[in-house]
Amino acid sequence: MHKSVTVNKEGTSDVDLAKCRAILSKYNRSTPSDLIPILQQIQDAYGYVPQTALSEITAGTRIPLSKIYGVVTFYSQFSLVPRGKHTIKVCTGTACHIKGATDIKKKLTEALQIHEGETTKDFKFTYEPVACVGTCFLAPVMMIDNRYYGKLTADKAEATLKNY
Repeated sequence: MHKSVTVNKEGTSDVDLAKCRAILSKYNRSTPSDLIPILQQIQDAYGYVPQTALSEITAGTRIPLSKIYGVVTFYSQFSLVPRGKHTIKVCTGTACHIKGATDIKKKLTEALQIHEGETTKDFKFTYEPVACVGTCFLAPVMMIDNRYYGKLTADKAEATLKNY
């Protein structure tokens, strides 16, 4: 399923495209198969794929902008908007749901003052529910970055945030 494409608020003058150009310079004879590695490197460099970088990619690779948008919006690893320093994922699978994931999600929404799929104003956290993290024995579970927190309650989830 495609993510919705959201126009960034940064404007063209706020994004330094030097990193993007340096990445593209490694692909002077690029092919369409280079697109995902290019996008991954740009995502790593900026923390997201700036809209202005898409035009640079088109110019540097001659890959049509429509194809680049198609790839960026299809794969969930890419984001067209700035993301938080830390990504919080709350499992919403059956085991987690039964054991209280709904309460955890509600508590995180209140504590972070954002909704699912959003990023805090200070860019500290991006909050996203996920269908399953594969650790049902720890239900309910949330991940912050690559670290798992299991057998949570809403209060334990909120307390965990304070460590970040």
